[in-house]
Amino acid sequence: MIAAKKELILRELEAGTGAAIAVSVDNSGLRSGLRIWFADLDDKHGPVAELRPFGLKGHRVSLSFGNFSGEVIGQIRHASPEDVQLARALVASIRTDIEIEVPGQGLSEWHVANGAFLMTAKIRELELPNEDAAIISTCREVIVPIMAAMAELIGYDVIEVPVDDAAPAFEGAISPSVVLRRERNPRNRLLCIRIHGEKCAACGLEPRLVYGNAGLIIEVHHLEPVSSLAKPKAYDPRTDLVPLCPNCHRAIHTRRPIPFNIDEIRELMGGCNG
Repeated sequence: MIAAKKELILRELEAGTGAAIAVSVDNSGLRSGLRIWFADLDDKHGPVAELRPFGLKGHRVSLSFGNFSGEVIGQIRHASPEDVQLARALVASIRTDIEIEVPGQGLSEWHVANGAFLMTAKIRELELPNEDAAIISTCREVIVPIMAAMAELIGYDVIEVPVDDAAPAFEGAISPSVVLRRERNPRNRLLCIRIHGEKCAACGLEPRLVYGNAGLIIEVHHLEPVSSLAKPKAYDPRTDLVPLCPNCHRAIHTRRPIPFNIDEIRELMGGCNG
């Protein structure tokens, strides 16, 4: 039954990790499951997650590396301490009732040393393990943070490329130029929301509760403006980032060059309401 949810799982994982994901059905066991990997690495040259049924009411997720992953593992071994910290924090954000194991290693200091690395997660006591809600929960709560942790270690980030000045211009288009912008790490956003939730830190609005499926609009605010940095800085999502609704986020940035802080925005809202 899990194999029948292939398209649903693909959508959830691409939305959650911000990476291109590939999924295939695996019928090699007694019960079919899914293999999941980063689309640009294929399932032999990088990390591969497997999702399978576990008992009658559970899911089992495992992550290992393909047989020809030496180059990627080499990249991981050279990951910066900040990237390693964020990767571990992503795994640590998984609910405590889900059993996570890295054979031979502690969860607080796990690392990818070679191709024998294995991480497993067991989700138990699901009432309806084959229903969409249970599958989505396993994707969001387990597979997304594990795959995002691997992406962090590998070094996946959006790369800004120069605009082709020879390309034809269209009415209303931005003038061609080389754009230099500060990169906002998508895993920082993911972990910020996992740690702080989706409630606005300024006004308390939780858009998903108001708008349902149209409410996936919470934004992440850097308490220290990215634009003020002289050089890139490693952000700690636990202390440096907060979730904000779009209204509060825009209100904070109406003051330039130094945006309002959270307390100032709350005072402004209190003055308007009073």
